[in-house]
Amino acid sequence: MNKNYTVLFLLLIVGLPVFASQPIANKIIPFGNGNELVIYTKTGLFSIKNKGEVILNQAKGAYILNHKTYESKDYQERKIAQFSVNDNFGEGQSYILTSKGKGLPEMQQHFTFYKGKSYLVFQLIVRGKALKSNYLAPLITNNAKVKDAKSTKTLFVPFDNDTFIRYDAPALSSKEMTSSGVGAIYDGENRNGWVLGALNHTVWKSAVRSAGAVNHISKLELWAGHSDVNITRDSIPHGYLTGNKIESPKMYIGYFSDWREGMEQFASACKIADGQYAKKWDKATPIGWNSWGVIQERLTYEKAVGVANYFDKEIPKFRNEDHTAFIDLDSFWDNMVSGGFSGDFSKLKEFVAHCKARNLEPGVYWAPFTDWGFKGRKNRKAEGSDYTFDEMWTKTGKGYHDLDGGRALDPTHPGTKARVNYVINKLKECGFKMIKIDFLGHAVAESVQFYNPTITTGMQAYRVGMEDLTNALDNKMLIYAAISPNIATGRYAHIRRIACDAWSSIENTEYTLNSVTYGWWQKNLYDYLDADHLVFRNEPVGANRARLISGLVTGPVILGDDFSVKADWQKQVNEWLQNDNLKEVVKSGKVFTPVEGNVGNAASRFFVRKENETTYIAVFNYDKKDKELAIKVEQLGLSPNKKYKAIELLGNETIHFEHIFSKKINSESAYIYRLETE
Repeated sequence: MNKNYTVLFLLLIVGLPVFASQPIANKIIPFGNGNELVIYTKTGLFSIKNKGEVILNQAKGAYILNHKTYESKDYQERKIAQFSVNDNFGEGQSYILTSKGKGLPEMQQHFTFYKGKSYLVFQLIVRGKALKSNYLAPLITNNAKVKDAKSTKTLFVPFDNDTFIRYDAPALSSKEMTSSGVGAIYDGENRNGWVLGALNHTVWKSAVRSAGAVNHISKLELWAGHSDVNITRDSIPHGYLTGNKIESPKMYIGYFSDWREGMEQFASACKIADGQYAKKWDKATPIGWNSWGVIQERLTYEKAVGVANYFDKEIPKFRNEDHTAFIDLDSFWDNMVSGGFSGDFSKLKEFVAHCKARNLEPGVYWAPFTDWGFKGRKNRKAEGSDYTFDEMWTKTGKGYHDLDGGRALDPTHPGTKARVNYVINKLKECGFKMIKIDFLGHAVAESVQFYNPTITTGMQAYRVGMEDLTNALDNKMLIYAAISPNIATGRYAHIRRIACDAWSSIENTEYTLNSVTYGWWQKNLYDYLDADHLVFRNEPVGANRARLISGLVTGPVILGDDFSVKADWQKQVNEWLQNDNLKEVVKSGKVFTPVEGNVGNAASRFFVRKENETTYIAVFNYDKKDKELAIKVEQLGLSPNKKYKAIELLGNETIHFEHIFSKKINSESAYIYRLETE
């Protein structure tokens, strides 16, 4: 038997992917670290090589018109053009592969490379007359791989942080995984692999679908038009785009030696592509308190003032670099208002004045795109307009979009905009300097018909609503997003809560850090990420340490207990909060990077942050028994040729180590260290 056939036969037997002989390439374009894009104008397909080896083979573009799928192979005539670009990404070269076929709209595949960028930006555009589509896929292939794979993972990124959803990184398998907005397929041990996703989030909801085995990606699809009740929350298909030209979002793909670097670059690229709508936060890292942690619906003027007094008298050193902290009233602040939004706001104004007299910044809460009183109550007039709420509800195939006990309001409706302006102006008049905006996912729901007929997708509606809200705020407040789309909210908020609600237990800490483990890269979309209000009451010291350190690992520290009531546990917490080492960590407010990316739907036990010449590491034991935790210094990004000293920041312990950092940690506890070389 011919030697080449023997090798092929053996590959088929052991189940390894076979990359067939390649057609003649018309263009080979280098990018990133040893990558090349290969374009075949005869077939309209493209491949990607890494250091000469094909790792993504003959991918196609596809789209749907009138319920029929068209793809690269349906075209007969193709040509490729090259031109220079200079845009927000920088200088680069763009290649357009144009495909034409009898009776078909023109299909254009754009591939753009930028100087100094490790990734490729690409896009699918369809041109014709009276087009209508809700599906464009710039990349589909059944033949790709992760090099030297031993433990291939595929990352699930949720669309939002609602319903206590978790990130996940299961083993790549024949079961298809759909990740929202961005996905990664990487080796859980050596970290090399793919990152790909959508860079624009103002028109389409996009997703990545993957399947395969350790050494073969048998399904890889990146497309715009994603709708799934379990992920995007939509009960109807994605809205349609119409016109003589329909464009997918700009897409991102790269092959990286460390998938974490690829995710961080992806977030930065999204920021370039979508831009920033709200003015960047230019003050100190926000810290403070929020009432939903413990007080919740029992919020009163007396309790709110009591918390402000506690900050003033008991923890005067728990302040940021601007020497202040935020005291934020969550839902049920209207307990202090008589007569509704047209009533008496004098108690709120008194609260604001009380905070400011103590050099504290007052904050407030609102869910601008949600109707909480819809059940059995029609014809209710909305604040600030002559419209009723039932006129403003977002219409879907089932009737309306109901989630979390609230009904979605159409962001494009003039009644919604008038209500936003009215309520925000009321809150600005009171003097609030921070606003926590919540349930923003209601504003991104797909609809059978928005009030504004030019708006046809949930993402378009979200842009309208969020720009109206941002305009109304007029850069007068710190904007904190709670439940919201992960990526699309980056244009509008300064801080975003990384996960859903979390309280005091070690389970809450682990849940929050699951989102940090796989979502820390959102630091490049927002000024800050946040671990939600930190609650300490009734928990052992170890669990309280872990909850506090989870806040430090995520970014700003927002407390959540009822500090209007004295309790024994407060003595220890007060010492921690006023610890100079803690304040030094909070100063930049930057999220730590996960060390482990192969923990499935759990959370990494190790997190690291390098800042200037300082390295911090945090170590967590989520188990109900003591545990010895160890890790090689190379995994922490440290040199194996040095000796180190780890100084624990909330106590006085010092650990000397080289090659391996190890620590026996009590059950349900955590430690945070600053490292020094010896």
